[in-house]
Amino acid sequence: MTQPAMRGATAIAPLTTDDTAVRTRLVEVVVPVHNEEHTVERCVRRLHAYLGETFPYDYRITIADNASVDGTWQVATALAEEIPQVGAVHLDLKGRGRALRQVWGDSDADVVAYMDVDLSTGLEAFLPLVAPLLSGHSDLAIGSRLHRGSAVVRGPKREFISRTYNFLLRATMAAKFSDAQCGFKAGRTDVVRRLLAEVEDNAWFFDTELLLLAERSGLRIHEVPVDWVDDPDSRVDIVRTALDDLKGMARVARRSLAGTARVEVPVGVPPAGGWGRVEQARLPPGLGWQLASFAVIGTLSTLAYVLLYLGLRQVVPALLANAFALGVTAVFNTAANRRFTFGVTGPRDALKHQVEGGIAFVIGLVLSSGAIALLHAVRPDAGRAVELAALIGANALATLVRFLLLRVWVFNPRRARR
Repeated sequence: MTQPAMRGATAIAPLTTDDTAVRTRLVEVVVPVHNEEHTVERCVRRLHAYLGETFPYDYRITIADNASVDGTWQVATALAEEIPQVGAVHLDLKGRGRALRQVWGDSDADVVAYMDVDLSTGLEAFLPLVAPLLSGHSDLAIGSRLHRGSAVVRGPKREFISRTYNFLLRATMAAKFSDAQCGFKAGRTDVVRRLLAEVEDNAWFFDTELLLLAERSGLRIHEVPVDWVDDPDSRVDIVRTALDDLKGMARVARRSLAGTARVEVPVGVPPAGGWGRVEQARLPPGLGWQLASFAVIGTLSTLAYVLLYLGLRQVVPALLANAFALGVTAVFNTAANRRFTFGVTGPRDALKHQVEGGIAFVIGLVLSSGAIALLHAVRPDAGRAVELAALIGANALATLVRFLLLRVWVFNPRRARR
């Protein structure tokens, strides 16, 4: 059955076997694909067989072909014509986020989900993923490869990048979820539609932006530990994706500063803990803005630190490279927080503030130097990537100390009045 073409997309809907049947809860699973001619059929058949045997709710599988130039669309349409529970949508432009936006936005299901075409995530986690959404316990659900109960098989490079990225999200964006990038997510359709209107990214950062927006809006995010096996045929450009993710983090942080990084919760859907608890949990006056501003400046400082450290590490020892990179970024960090986070302008006391802020630099230097010394004592052959991870971890602790120091002492309004 072919529906009228949608703008920017062509859709082939799944067939229905009995229009008079009583409708139960419906879950729509989207499988975004791009040039997956040799993979998509095996994936969809395996997913369809698993859901047909074990899933207790009605389901629909939608293949979202975003701008494939091989035979992916032909395979997808053939599957949609053969299997009643399978549909297909074709988009003219690339982007996983764009594909999910299109299908999720048009869905009539109670819950929408997606998973990567390689099915790296164990399918036995799918029911635990969507059950809290169907019961009304949660608003969004994500699979986590970094949960203690997860079993993950992947190379050290991807493991390092994933952990570093999620650590940066927690350290600079105050994210509480553990794994932003696992291709195994679901959400209540009414909630997802409201979030889609505010999410700007159409590529790989789409997931992260959706989760950050949901968290800042007081929505409930459920995490499920998953078994996950790395796909050796993955064609993701890691460097480009990492840069795009960092740009996306900076953009979301700017929206947080402007107070627009949240949405109104749909009527009848209370945030976690109920409305009363949310009202009681408001931050002290000014703290919300200061945290958002500090997060933006911290993100930029961290990026500058990483670039300086990696450049200097080519020619000087780790301790010296760390001290110099930390010193330069500490000066920038204090000056930027003075102006933007705490609203202090003009040259008066600027040098004094730098000296007092230097205490945070000393604390960070002690922590990071200790981390490097301990790492080299335990693992003398540790590579640059492990070195950098240890430094970022130590500096994250120092960042918390810096914020408390600046807020409670250096830029305390009462102290300034005295």
